[in-house]
Amino acid sequence: MFESLQESLSSAIRTLRGRGKLTEANMQEGMALVQRALLEADVSISVVKQFTAEVSRQALGEKVLKSLDPTKHLIGIVYNELVKLMGPVDHSLHLKGDVSVLMLCGLQGSGKTTTCGKLGRMIQQRGRQVMLVAADLQRPAAIDQLQVLGGQLGLKVFADPTASDPVALCQAAVRQAKQGGVSVVILDTAGRLHIDAELMEQLRQIDRRLGPDQVYLVVDAMTGQDAVNSAKAFNDALELDGVIMTKLDGDARGGAALSVKAVTGVPIKFIGTGEHLDALEEFHPDRMAGRILGMGDVLTLVEQAQQKLDAEELRKQEEKLREGEFTLDDFKKMLSQTKRLGPLNKILSFLPGFGGLTEMFGDKDVESDMRRLVGIIDAMTLEERRNPSEVIDQSRRRRIAAGAGVAPHDVSELVKQFEPMADMMRRMASLGPIERMRAMQQLSQGGLLDPGARLAKQKIGTGKRLTSAEKAKLRKQREKEERRRRREQRK
Repeated sequence: MFESLQESLSSAIRTLRGRGKLTEANMQEGMALVQRALLEADVSISVVKQFTAEVSRQALGEKVLKSLDPTKHLIGIVYNELVKLMGPVDHSLHLKGDVSVLMLCGLQGSGKTTTCGKLGRMIQQRGRQVMLVAADLQRPAAIDQLQVLGGQLGLKVFADPTASDPVALCQAAVRQAKQGGVSVVILDTAGRLHIDAELMEQLRQIDRRLGPDQVYLVVDAMTGQDAVNSAKAFNDALELDGVIMTKLDGDARGGAALSVKAVTGVPIKFIGTGEHLDALEEFHPDRMAGRILGMGDVLTLVEQAQQKLDAEELRKQEEKLREGEFTLDDFKKMLSQTKRLGPLNKILSFLPGFGGLTEMFGDKDVESDMRRLVGIIDAMTLEERRNPSEVIDQSRRRRIAAGAGVAPHDVSELVKQFEPMADMMRRMASLGPIERMRAMQQLSQGGLLDPGARLAKQKIGTGKRLTSAEKAKLRKQREKEERRRRREQRK
């Protein structure tokens, strides 16, 4: 998410680093690079001009010019302006005591129907009874899709494949919700491949007759400025209460997220960050600005951990650590817990200074290494997992390697590096689960998961990104290690 924008902005700000002070001349140079980075990310031209003009005005102020570290001061200005550009955001759904009606609209292919299910799941977790309404009568597959989603999530779905009037269908759904004790109704309205008069009139009819409490537009972040144009057209017709932006986990350049609020006045309330039904997050401009500038987003990681990790299992692990016990079984469970939060490079993107690692490690490589480690541990006996350095000798190492389908050297590496990791985990017994997981990732990236990660680990502490030469060096190290591993397996 926003990787290219993050890299471009970082490069622009780096041009000013090391200057004794900021002057009008070097600020113009830096702001030209910032402007180019924003335009390449598909941010609206009017928004880019307004943003860079405001940053330049503040950066050339007396306070910044006399600052001991003007570059850091500049980053603070850029951060604050990004937050202002995307916010403020009211995350309240404004649900009432009786039946609240939420209306979702959008073009075909934006992920509207799936978002209905995600939003319903989120509201259900907050203790409300939810009913999804299949009001997209233009696309029969949308009705089937919503019914499948409702079944997966345990949500009620109101659907009538024979209906022809979406307004009457929505009114009947609200009546049934009142009779059945349902407190939130989510309308999945019709979409089109493009905006047309018929679509807008149908939506206006539903809006007038039912008076929904909140109207949300679902837009695809990958459509760039088309998403902003759609938001403007829908807002003119319906007076939107918010935007839900989907597919921000894909190849989106991020310009739409930066432009929507400034162009339309409508805030982004939620973002879709994956295909899973739990991949819907509240949109926080301050956290997003932090991600864009490489500052991380630990708060979102904490929230996701609280939702997805097994609290009872974490409690048991904490008790064992306090007693000074940490085995390979515990390490395996910790890897499993970490995977629940998503791909490792996504988790690392939430942590400050880990940008270099997210670039170096692809999901496939890291996931493959994690599976290899788990395979080695599974091939061990209970005694070997508890005391690997004391119990595992040469013959046991060969047996474990054969069982896991790896080279004996891989088993030796795991055993050799496990002891210092176990010591560190015992020392971290007083830390919370997120801090512990973060430290574990730093250690494992430094050796357990990839033999070429030492340079990246050194970079973590400085917050610097890997250079092209360093990335190439790491790739060669990994390729060399892979060739060695294959030779040993053939032997």
